[in-house]
Amino acid sequence: QLQASGGGLVQTGGSLRLSCAASGRTLNTHSVGWFRQAPGREREFVAAISWRDSTTHYANSVKGRFSISRDKTRNTVNLHMNFLKPDDTAVYSCAAHPRSYASAEVSLYDYWGQGTQVTVSS
Repeated sequence: QLQASGGGLVQTGGSLRLSCAASGRTLNTHSVGWFRQAPGREREFVAAISWRDSTTHYANSVKGRFSISRDKTRNTVNLHMNFLKPDDTAVYSCAAHPRSYASAEVSLYDYWGQGTQVTVSS
């Protein structure tokens, strides 16, 4: 029901835009979060956006480099990633929940999508 796309291979300092699309439900009434998981590491919160007023919340590791936004006409939530570092290499997944606030808490998310691979070369 959720599908993340836009991953790829990029050099250090480069940019990518990930997109989270939903089928069968509208993201306009769901708060959406992005999470990532690198090999051998636990899943990590990246960013989230609320559905009520588009309040955003970021992990400290991506503040100032990543930006999350909604495209209500396309029913998508995008993650703009700038100044990428090798440590950003991971599978990125999006998730959604119907509560009105942005959250880093994994257990709040009811719907998860397949991830997209982001690889940052040094």
